[in-house]
Amino acid sequence: MEVTVSVIAQLVNGTIEGDPNMPINRPSRIEDGGEGSISFFGNPKYEAYVYETDASALLVPESFKPKKAIQPTLIKVPDVYAAIATLLEAFGAEAQAHPSGISDRAQIANSADLGQEIAVGAFSCIGENSQIGDQSIIDDQVYIGRNVRIGRKVRLFSGVRILDGCEVGDGTTIHANTVIGSDGFGFAPQEDGSFKKIPQLGNVVIEDRVEIGANCTIDRGSIGATVIRKGAKLDNLIQVAHNVEIGEHTVIAAQTGIAGSTKIGKHCFIGGQVGFVGHIEIADGTRVQAQSGIMSSIKEKGTDWFGYPAFAYRDYLKSYALFRQLPKISKKLRELENKLNKNED
Repeated sequence: MEVTVSVIAQLVNGTIEGDPNMPINRPSRIEDGGEGSISFFGNPKYEAYVYETDASALLVPESFKPKKAIQPTLIKVPDVYAAIATLLEAFGAEAQAHPSGISDRAQIANSADLGQEIAVGAFSCIGENSQIGDQSIIDDQVYIGRNVRIGRKVRLFSGVRILDGCEVGDGTTIHANTVIGSDGFGFAPQEDGSFKKIPQLGNVVIEDRVEIGANCTIDRGSIGATVIRKGAKLDNLIQVAHNVEIGEHTVIAAQTGIAGSTKIGKHCFIGGQVGFVGHIEIADGTRVQAQSGIMSSIKEKGTDWFGYPAFAYRDYLKSYALFRQLPKISKKLRELENKLNKNED
């Protein structure tokens, strides 16, 4: 794919400073650059690279004013990260190979209902009474169980498993080796100290335009559904337990674990390696920093949270009661120190 700077500027709604006819054939990191490449500058700590890069063009904020001479042609845009997303989508549409048609090495049940213009790769399996919507793409070695509902324009990458009775909405993408609909972690303790498995009879419902990263596990509900609402984005290596609900347009980074029956609101931002206990509710717009542990419901919308306990539980409860008082204690200590200093004077 090769286009000119002017074509890219139209695509991202930008204004050009430099040569509008500069040919561009690939995106690149600003540190790497190279003739024919386009990169972006959105973080102030990378400004030094603006003056050093040999990329042919750069996406920059509208407010950016160079402090010295630069080589690349600039495309000034209102939102650099939105512009680079649009640009990468355009380049990626051509770069990402996928199956076309239905492979003669796929195994598809006679009762399965396949839509128009779908692709099914080699060694993929579609079970009885499952439905696949129009223009969906199923890569090689994908397993789709019985009574599964897959919407339109869904992309399932290699190794994805969608188990019996689960539902995937339109425009959703699920990356390699993710498992949808595995059994929830439900075991009842017995008098003899053993555990009896509790049957997991629910399913997973994934709504429209969700994206789920590689190697995630989303457990089916024990009764009812585990639900991922529309527009949610999940990174790699995330565990979602049975009967969890994740709200619309919530973003969750890698290695987060969410215990059973927890409800996370919409438009939340969850950092990596965050842990949620079960049976709590998280308000809309909550922001949780990486490696935090959330142990109780968050009721106020739009709040920020940080911190993780890593020592004995009872000791933690005692310490936490003191920890919350530290700002007041610190203020009082400073006041006492000032009084002592005055007395010494």
